Amino acid sequence: MVLAAISGLGGADDPINVSQTVGFGVIAVPMVVGALRVVTTRNVVHAAMWLVLVLAGAAAQYVLLAAEFVAVAQVLVYIGAVIVLFLFGVMLTRASLGTDAELTRKNWYGGAFVAVVMLGLLSFSLIDSFGEVKVPEERGTAIATGTLGAGDDLAGDPTGTSNTAAVSDSIFSEYLVAFEVVSVLLTAALIGAIVIARKD
Repeated sequence: MVLAAISGLGGADDPINVSQTVGFGVIAVPMVVGALRVVTTRNVVHAAMWLVLVLAGAAAQYVLLAAEFVAVAQVLVYIGAVIVLFLFGVMLTRASLGTDAELTRKNWYGGAFVAVVMLGLLSFSLIDSFGEVKVPEERGTAIATGTLGAGDDLAGDPTGTSNTAAVSDSIFSEYLVAFEVVSVLLTAALIGAIVIARKD
């Protein structure tokens, strides 16, 4: 019954859409569970480990979208570097590593309200911007570079550049400043953790 409903979403004559829908669901369920555990667990280290599951799911979604380079970068940068930075920060600041009954503050409902508002805004923005854009059906071709409009098809263009070339050109040209700012921010966070830990 569930598979039949999923098949109805992608079209009975379109097995590619059906497999994409099923794959998205299989990846999304552990991501949602991991995201909930990140904010509900009372052990900070466990929260970081659940975050690894969420980030790994995001990398798998990139693979599903035929963006292999971004998936590898997701694993190397976020799982391989940012999570390690989080763990260093937890250890250097002498945070509680065990179960802490007072970890959740009494005004948590304010944060929950902000989270719901952000979810609504992000959902509206994504649907409004990419509601009509299709996932590329030909996995062996490159996604054409350029500006996408509403209703444009992301199907592969053999004359376009590769995904890796498009991402690298964007990072080191249009988004170079933002890329370097993030690097400085991570370095400042690590230095701040060391300063807090070594008050003497």
